[in-house]
Amino acid sequence: MIVATLTLFLASLLLASSSVSRGVLLTMLPFASALAVASLGQTLVVMQGGIDLSIAGGLSLYVVIVTKYPAGENARLLPAIGIALVAAIAAGALNGFLIGRMRLNPIVATLGTNALLFGAVLWYTAGIPTTTTARLAKVGGGLWLGVPIPVYVAVAVTAVVAAVVKLTPAGRRFEGVGANETAALTAGIRVKRHRTGAYVWAQVLYCLAAILHAGIVNQPTAYEGNDYLLPSVAAVVLGGTSLLGGRGNLVATAVAALFLSQLDQFVLALGVTYATRQLVQAAALAVGVALYTIDWRALTRRLPGRRLTNVAPT
Repeated sequence: MIVATLTLFLASLLLASSSVSRGVLLTMLPFASALAVASLGQTLVVMQGGIDLSIAGGLSLYVVIVTKYPAGENARLLPAIGIALVAAIAAGALNGFLIGRMRLNPIVATLGTNALLFGAVLWYTAGIPTTTTARLAKVGGGLWLGVPIPVYVAVAVTAVVAAVVKLTPAGRRFEGVGANETAALTAGIRVKRHRTGAYVWAQVLYCLAAILHAGIVNQPTAYEGNDYLLPSVAAVVLGGTSLLGGRGNLVATAVAALFLSQLDQFVLALGVTYATRQLVQAAALAVGVALYTIDWRALTRRLPGRRLTNVAPT
């Protein structure tokens, strides 16, 4: 992903230099940071062999909570963030119960949760957008040493999540459950607890991404989470995490989020339509799935030319 991202920036510089101008980068990087944080949550779920389609409804709900509840008052921002976190934990626990305890299909369960979350969004906002508080806008749109503040948040969150998953005993047990449930049960690991925890922590990360997004967008709508569904899954796949579960590369997922964000800017600078941009994102997801799920070595052995070369001489 690092090589692909560097290649993309080089291509952007040569073919669409406007997509790497300072102004465009300062606009793109905060959104890439929010996507990276949300994609980390999706990665935790995918590492358990699941998928979380409730990211759209969850992220939309948390955005409207941290914007509508304060009603423009900075003093009410922290309580709003607390309410959003409680809602995130509840949504994650619901997903975890349905999938980890009730053994429902992750797609069906998270789609149902997503519908409930969007219902809560429409009930709470009536579809009317609310302006972000000045304090949150300062965090989402501020710079420190010339770099957007959300970038520092995304780097810190990526480092913490990667360290917990890769360097702690709990993280290794978490990876073990996703890699082989039977072996984990034999080893005495509480599989259901780890599965449920994946969905809870995923929603917490979606909530953090929503807070960043609410600070970036001055007047977010009730459907902001829709823009994170496909890119978050694409970032996970391009980062090398198997959709079948097991070990995942969290740092590569964050880099893939940057890749997808810059790819969107590159395609936009070429003057293509919005539909084409969506097709490019879908193509990136398809390429990622093909790279990491198809056994290319076995496929090449089945080619007619390779079969002839492997025939022993008589």
